[in-house]
Amino acid sequence: MIDKPALQPDLAVGEALRAVAHDILSEARAAIDDPTRPDPVAVHDFRREMKRWRALLRLLQPFLGEDGLRLRSQARDLARALGGARDAQAALDALADLAEHGLALSPRSLATVQSRIEEIRRAAEGTTLNGELRSRLQEALATAAAAVEKWPLHSLTFAEVAERLARGYRAARNLVPGSWPQADAEALHELRKRIVAHRYQMETVVPLWRRFGKMWVGEAQRLRERLGQHQDLVLLLRMTQPHQPLARWRLRLTPAIEARIAEHVRAARRIAMRLLVEKPRAFRRRLEAMWEAGG
Repeated sequence: MIDKPALQPDLAVGEALRAVAHDILSEARAAIDDPTRPDPVAVHDFRREMKRWRALLRLLQPFLGEDGLRLRSQARDLARALGGARDAQAALDALADLAEHGLALSPRSLATVQSRIEEIRRAAEGTTLNGELRSRLQEALATAAAAVEKWPLHSLTFAEVAERLARGYRAARNLVPGSWPQADAEALHELRKRIVAHRYQMETVVPLWRRFGKMWVGEAQRLRERLGQHQDLVLLLRMTQPHQPLARWRLRLTPAIEARIAEHVRAARRIAMRLLVEKPRAFRRRLEAMWEAGG
């Protein structure tokens, strides 16, 4: 497998990050240009690259100014334009999670619930990758690629990047709940968003210490997944409330959903305790030591 562009001591910091930016935009372009990818797969791949893109823009924000803010806003809007059926898909994912962990529904009832959610998803899939939308996305990606070439990164140092990585780490750490069992869904959702950004930002330093970097990214991904599964289950739970699509299955679904939510919270806590244990200053010193050792 060919390594993706990343920070390396034998490359100028600014040019390495410019290469990371172009790689992200190239992957996003490939997702929507590939005629063999079904629309759902293309949309998923494009939205993933937009998460990578926004994480990089957040990392570089102080060095990009208004241009960085504009590109982040544009990336958010592009991802949202393709997110029509996201909630229904999340509910399906949550239902599959429950089915794998002792959901007390007969196969017939499970199939009925699944069918009901799939109806909702189909109704929400109003946005498809037609020619007009593909052209809009391609134009936005081309504009972004042109902007990357003008980014003023020629004097950027690793110390400045390490400070930004540590700032993102601190932001995630500050969102860790004081009491995980009492944390509300919105608080955990905000933590998840920060972990997503941190996970993609840390990909840029993996070559500095591959074993440590891959471990770190892997732990961040596991935390992201647990918090994402928690969010999916919260969406499914909301669909069981009175006057909602799954209200008739509320009594049978709610206990299983709440039990599984609690398990994901416990697992997320265990991962976060490992991943976010260092003080931000120590985290930054570790990054700088990795850079110096690599050089």
